[in-house]
Amino acid sequence: MTSIAPVSRTELSQRRQKLRRQRRTRFFQASWRNVAIAGFAVGALWVATLPAWVIRKPEQVTIKGNRFISEQTIRTLLPIAYPQSLLKVQPQSISDALKAKAPIANATVDRQLFPPSLTVRVQERIPIAQTASSSKASQPGLLDETGAWMPQDSYTTLNPNFKLPTLRIIGNPEQYRPNWATFYRSIRQSPVKTLEANWEDPTNLILKTELGTVQFGVYGSNFPAQLKVLDEMRRLPSRVNAGQILSIDLRNPNSPLLQMNATKTPVKLGTP
Repeated sequence: MTSIAPVSRTELSQRRQKLRRQRRTRFFQASWRNVAIAGFAVGALWVATLPAWVIRKPEQVTIKGNRFISEQTIRTLLPIAYPQSLLKVQPQSISDALKAKAPIANATVDRQLFPPSLTVRVQERIPIAQTASSSKASQPGLLDETGAWMPQDSYTTLNPNFKLPTLRIIGNPEQYRPNWATFYRSIRQSPVKTLEANWEDPTNLILKTELGTVQFGVYGSNFPAQLKVLDEMRRLPSRVNAGQILSIDLRNPNSPLLQMNATKTPVKLGTP
């Protein structure tokens, strides 16, 4: 067996003293650390409430990301009572107010102490189509790419120089909203420019395009293929003048029907 050397009273006393010193050292270190943290917090609070760290005028707020709404207009919508301490500025309240008062999808707020200022970054809802009144009583307004509806005056009131988008949508928003994202992506990618979409009849989507009025029937998964046939009609035989096409029936894309300006007689074609 391994023998254990006896420990003298003196050695035990020295070990106890060493342990006590270590405990005192750890205690003082923790105490100073807590004091330093508390002092930093108090100092930060004191600095933030100094008169120098106050937003005194709208010009101390920088607006970024805006396209349709001017910086000056957005500043007037901010829920800030000048002068206001930077510490009392509530970023979430500013974001909520902008989204409620303007066509803004999101807004973030950053504080800056040197010099005291705010930076507000906005993400506007970009209007890509205007909606028109119809027998379905859809209210005039604007649509963004996601299909979110906005009243026209949310732009025209805030920006008198705002120009309405050229694409026009007719019909009840409840009719086309579920398909809006895929529909808009298809017509945006198509070489044939679409000027108007009429969704009033759920059994027959009608587009006004640069090639004329086109009937598509019930909107569905074959819509991109129908648009492809429409584009191929630019290369119809010479006996058909694309400029004389009054309307196009693509409800059966394998057998398109053309209504000509001159004859008013439907012309049946095979697949182009």
